[in-house]
Amino acid sequence: MSEKVTVLGAGTMGHGIAQLYAQAGYDVFLYDIKAEFLSNAVTRISTNLNMLIHEGVIGEKDKESALSHIFTTTNLEEAVRDTSFVTEAASENLDIKFSLFKQLEELIEDDTIIASNTSTFSLRQLSEGIQKKDRLIITHFFNPAQIVPLVEVVKGPDTAQEIIDRTVEVLKSIGKKPVVLKKDIPGFIANRLQAALVREAFHLLDEGIASPEDIDLAITNGPGFRWAFIGPLETADFGGLDIWKSVVENLAPELSKEVKIPAFVEEKVQSGNLGTKTGSGLFTYADDEEVQQKIKQRDENFVRLAKIKNT
Repeated sequence: MSEKVTVLGAGTMGHGIAQLYAQAGYDVFLYDIKAEFLSNAVTRISTNLNMLIHEGVIGEKDKESALSHIFTTTNLEEAVRDTSFVTEAASENLDIKFSLFKQLEELIEDDTIIASNTSTFSLRQLSEGIQKKDRLIITHFFNPAQIVPLVEVVKGPDTAQEIIDRTVEVLKSIGKKPVVLKKDIPGFIANRLQAALVREAFHLLDEGIASPEDIDLAITNGPGFRWAFIGPLETADFGGLDIWKSVVENLAPELSKEVKIPAFVEEKVQSGNLGTKTGSGLFTYADDEEVQQKIKQRDENFVRLAKIKNT
């Protein structure tokens, strides 16, 4: 019998994480509070798997096998009974997470790992809602979880080394590339780097330096092209630390140091222009069909890039 794992929350991240476990041969129990949410998740997983078939990553039998390993339930006790690993992918709300943790500790075995997919809260904050703090860890997946390889693993002072080792082993077994943070820091690694870049991109747009399209192209056809294979630190080594010393010292005084979002972004948020979810943001989308087509194209390109990186 396959090892049982549990995913709590069948939304944007949860369904993708469940798909990964199922593709790796785990029996994954996907839990949510409404059957409708679970049904939608299975439909999305099936669509994701169809795309992988279309891209030649898996075959039809692989899809059938993956779906056969997914079990959905609105019963928390059923979801976590005899499970070895719980991934919490609930809403980013501490009260909801604390409520789940409290119930979990009454239902799971002493050696079951609880891994939160939070991108907002520190492990210290999450630990306030749990008694056995040594079993709690953060595994921060990136959207779309079923495609993007990175998972950030955050440990705390009470986290046992065995928990870290088991978590890394599980993540590698589902094809992820885990990085273990030595310290618990707000935003972890990737989101801190992204936030620094996005802040400067917003600043350039606010100053009228270039159009949104050209600012994005400057990344996707420049640094982003290189970063798919060599990160910023290795890029600095290749370019020469003496060169990068000059670049940073010359540019640092000129870069945005704003601690608040630019007024034009705040105005868009207040007016409900939030991006693809509303049909307009920094870019404008004709209708939901165009949005879905762009998401499909994004995911197909991500899959093709993953195939290149895995060769």
